[in-house]
Amino acid sequence: MAFLTDTFSVQGTMGDKLVAFWSSFREARTKRAVYRQTINELAGLSNRELADLGIHRSAIRRIAYESAYTK
Repeated sequence: MAFLTDTFSVQGTMGDKLVAFWSSFREARTKRAVYRQTINELAGLSNRELADLGIHRSAIRRIAYESAYTK
């Protein structure tokens, strides 16, 4: 004779989920702030200063994205 037992585990309390949500929210907000700050700083440079750094103006958003979201 075969028996089937259905079990499950709770993946955390509502409080744990709320803490995880706020933690991920703060992390995303921090990354977005780094992204915006990088764009603002690079956009404020002249074409000559960007050329000295080896950066074309069209690459500013890519560089900002890489600095904020990849590590």
